[in-house]
Amino acid sequence: MGPVPAALLQLLALTGALALVHIPLGTYMARVYSSGRHLRVEKWIYRGIGVDPDTEMRWPAYLRGVLSFSAAGVLLLYLLQRLQGILPGSLGFSSVGPAQAFNTAVSFVTNTNWQSYYGEQTMGHVVQTAGLAVQNFVSAAVGIAVAVALVRGFARSRTGELGNFWADLVRGTVRVLVPAAAVAAVVLAACGVLQNFSGIHEVGQFTGGSQQWNGGAVASQEAIKELGTNGGGYFNANSAHPFENPTPFTNLFEIFLILAIPFALTRTFGVLVGSVRQGYAILAAMGAIWLGFVALMMWTEFAHHEGALQIAGASMEGKEVRFGVGSSSIFAVSTTLTSTGAVDSFHSSFTGLGGGIAMLSMMLGEIAPGGVGSGLYGMLIIAVVAVFIAGLMVGRTPEYLGKKIGSREIRLTAFHILITPALVLVLTALSTALPTPPHSMLNRGAHGFSEVLYAFTSAANNNGSAFAGLHANTDWFNTMTGLAMLLGRFLPMVCVLALAGSLAAQNPVPVTAGTLRTGKPMFTGLLVGATLVIAGLTYFPALALGPLAEGLA
Repeated sequence: MGPVPAALLQLLALTGALALVHIPLGTYMARVYSSGRHLRVEKWIYRGIGVDPDTEMRWPAYLRGVLSFSAAGVLLLYLLQRLQGILPGSLGFSSVGPAQAFNTAVSFVTNTNWQSYYGEQTMGHVVQTAGLAVQNFVSAAVGIAVAVALVRGFARSRTGELGNFWADLVRGTVRVLVPAAAVAAVVLAACGVLQNFSGIHEVGQFTGGSQQWNGGAVASQEAIKELGTNGGGYFNANSAHPFENPTPFTNLFEIFLILAIPFALTRTFGVLVGSVRQGYAILAAMGAIWLGFVALMMWTEFAHHEGALQIAGASMEGKEVRFGVGSSSIFAVSTTLTSTGAVDSFHSSFTGLGGGIAMLSMMLGEIAPGGVGSGLYGMLIIAVVAVFIAGLMVGRTPEYLGKKIGSREIRLTAFHILITPALVLVLTALSTALPTPPHSMLNRGAHGFSEVLYAFTSAANNNGSAFAGLHANTDWFNTMTGLAMLLGRFLPMVCVLALAGSLAAQNPVPVTAGTLRTGKPMFTGLLVGATLVIAGLTYFPALALGPLAEGLA
């Protein structure tokens, strides 16, 4: 079988698996976040942190919970890294430097998992397991909690209450992420992914000496790394490393884990607002963009004009031979359209246009299907924009799910949309204009500019992947990408929760003959169009200087 038919069969199998779990997983999560009872282990956690899970919160209190919990996470993870040299299980690694420790702590707490270090040469077992792996769970749970709060804003009326952040956080972790990750870890370990706490081993005799490998609890971290759309690899090669991703089956399974919860959350949304059609409209928009970008990526990597690539039959530079171009293309699009950032290939070695597609996937706002939680609330923000545009076209006050979209809602939506592009473009401009940061670029010209643009696009969108030719372990890039991750994560959350509070306080608007039917295919098309136009207008000049210039050269 040729590589193209094999890639299409993998895409078909992946789509079928996602369709199979969509309804049960989405419905289960809706029950989790609407349940009135608490599990025994959850009650123990509530007692331990001293909160009442049944107390409803207005949006400022909900936001304070998000920010205080995340700030504590940054501090604890920073201290773990700074004290690593005296911790047991450090494998002899020294403490992490201040700038890099700050960057890494912010990275994992914001669900970005950007890594400016070699995992197997920097982090010991305690930091990997008690620090990074824990944040993989709770940062994902925070994203889902904020998305559920926005959904409650649409579902509730005449109240400013959005639920309880601590209850949403604990339920998302205990009832959704932990059991799903446990099952996934068993599957990965059974398929050959490493799972131990061994030390450093000297393996084999190679030209010029031997090689040192260390073990670790890789399968358990790999499971939540993908399931929670985190992306931080135990090893520097990430999911291209055979200890993390040994076979074509594990590769496809990891892609499934990346996409399962973000796609299923559209079902959760539909159930919670009382109309599954609304969820299917959002799902259709996400699915159309995802499939379209996968098709474009495969086309750029399979069909090309360079003579060497034509002889080879595909663009194999930077790709694992055990996966090939097809699987690498599906993985690259899935990881950049979500906030995962895991890689099974070297994105910097993709064709010029292929690297541009990966970059544009993040520039969309990672909403198709996006990160765990962040993808849903990002697409709902686009839905608000879409109904506003439709309202302008017909001269009606825009409405969505029975809520009027007034000036306050539009201001919050506009601010949400503008935050990330401002961070990306301003920090990219500074990094190319100032005298010192450009020294970190491995390449010059269009590709060198793409390295910097990709880095800040990845950081501000909380993705974490990289054009790895950029030497990012400098004080400038550690600090600036850290700030981009912080602001790119929490400023949009402020807008989302404020919007949720505003919507929840409204009186419901009755459906009339002039109401836009948002559960129809026409609205799905409007969503897709609005997404592409907003990203295109915002980023086209920067893309023209980088990947487009390189791809068309």
